[in-house]
Amino acid sequence: MKLAIAFTSALVATGVSGVIVPRQEDPQTSLTLDPRVIADGFANDGQDVPVAGQVPSLTSRNNFMNFCLTVPNLPITNGKQITTGSCNPAPIGVIPSVDRMPSCKFTFPKNGDTIPANQAFTITMSIINFEAGHFTNAQATYFGAPQTLNGNGFIKGHSHVVVDRLQSLDQTTPTDPRAFVFFKGLNEPAQGGTLSAELAAGLPAGAYRLCSINSSSNHQPVIVPVAQHGSLDDCIYFTASDNAGNNNGNNNGANQNGQNNQNGQNNQNGQNNQNGQNNQNEQPERSEQPERSEQPERSEQPERSEQPKWSKSPE
Repeated sequence: MKLAIAFTSALVATGVSGVIVPRQEDPQTSLTLDPRVIADGFANDGQDVPVAGQVPSLTSRNNFMNFCLTVPNLPITNGKQITTGSCNPAPIGVIPSVDRMPSCKFTFPKNGDTIPANQAFTITMSIINFEAGHFTNAQATYFGAPQTLNGNGFIKGHSHVVVDRLQSLDQTTPTDPRAFVFFKGLNEPAQGGTLSAELAAGLPAGAYRLCSINSSSNHQPVIVPVAQHGSLDDCIYFTASDNAGNNNGNNNGANQNGQNNQNGQNNQNGQNNQNGQNNQNEQPERSEQPERSEQPERSEQPERSEQPKWSKSPE
């Protein structure tokens, strides 16, 4: 351990005048690595038990403290969002226990929903094991500090929602991460375990993917203690339609009699003509309702490139 030698002009409690007092430097301001935090395991490349296809890890005996010197062509990240690439020297930080890993689920829209096009709606997401409401200046402190936990062991951070335009709901080609139509940082604390984001202008007709990005305070994706775990984020797929009317996932009365939708109260659940509660002369036949196939196919929606670019909302 490096010790700073300081001379004191005052008498020390030992009564010895002019004594040299060894003083430990503050480890959080020292430019020297404290031996107490050296991870010996980093010197192991993992190949002591080889596995087919497994590659050796990089190794270090000083916690990779000077790792960025190995890529001199790249700038230090230095709290900036450098679009051409950079090297970040900040450590990962504090990792929660397995029973404190965050998880979330969108509550609106729900997967498979059809919502009215070009109408305002609010994305809502339920989240657990996470202390939301912590975000730093993304223009000056991006990836600039380690992950931290609160007093109960939950990650302190914030979330984001991002909407991508799809060619169709069954699209199999990867999307372009640079070409999203809506992005919003959810920087406020969760209210009753729920985070939300409003889309004041709604979305044009088309197919969409909605995903979360749960992050630590300095915007890095959350880190958890084990490799095998359920997803820490959620993604759902939905459609915006000019013909959706009030069918936004919360309306069970979109048809003519208000009790005949697809939520289990139709002819298949025992409340139909076969149980005597629904006389054929009193209710129109199901075949008289327009078939869903009469709605425009998803693939008939304009391609994403035909829509104007949406600007990213500042975090």
